[in-house]
Amino acid sequence: MAEEPVRRVKVWDGWIRLVHWGIVSLIGISWVSINTGNAEAHYLSGYAVLTLLLFRVAWGVAGSDTARFSRFLRSPAMALRHLAHLRRREPDTEIGHNAAGGWMVLALLGLLLVQAGSGLFANHEPGFSYDAHGPLALTVSDATSAWLTGVHHLTFNLILAAAALHVLAVAAYAALKGQDLVGPMITGFKSLPARLAPPRMGSPVLAAAFLAAAALTVWGITRLG
Repeated sequence: MAEEPVRRVKVWDGWIRLVHWGIVSLIGISWVSINTGNAEAHYLSGYAVLTLLLFRVAWGVAGSDTARFSRFLRSPAMALRHLAHLRRREPDTEIGHNAAGGWMVLALLGLLLVQAGSGLFANHEPGFSYDAHGPLALTVSDATSAWLTGVHHLTFNLILAAAALHVLAVAAYAALKGQDLVGPMITGFKSLPARLAPPRMGSPVLAAAFLAAAALTVWGITRLG
């Protein structure tokens, strides 16, 4: 039986890849800075993460097809059925996130938003000078700030656990299904059956406007304290 013809298709725009690899890098910077007592680098990396997250939410509503939550979020039952076939070796025909991967994306975004949001109110991080605090820490009570600081620390550990699960899943897809999920997130392209219509890419002008608005919003938040 003849193999189905394939073609190289752009599935991930540069904006999605910027968010993905940008947050990976910034989480590393955040971890190093918290362990070396570099408060300025820690807060700046947190602001950058929040900027990318706000952009990602907006792009998930009005961006490229593969970025939109409405396109890749499917029912939990579909996600479970997809995972049930994890050991089945087969070609990758998913244009964007698969049914299980979509929920992992949502979980990671949620955890990152909690992490960045709680960091705005965090106070007296270990190893920092006494007056180091998030830009909104002084707008709430000491008890609330202390509680949110605890949330900030706990959520970071949950992010590490979720990231480890994500990496294990990517490795499992490569080993069990023979599917490369990393390459397309680097290049933006993957080989798909020629019968599948390529996804629509979003407007770069709109994306730039969303990113600028996100950065301006975060800048404004840092000036509220």
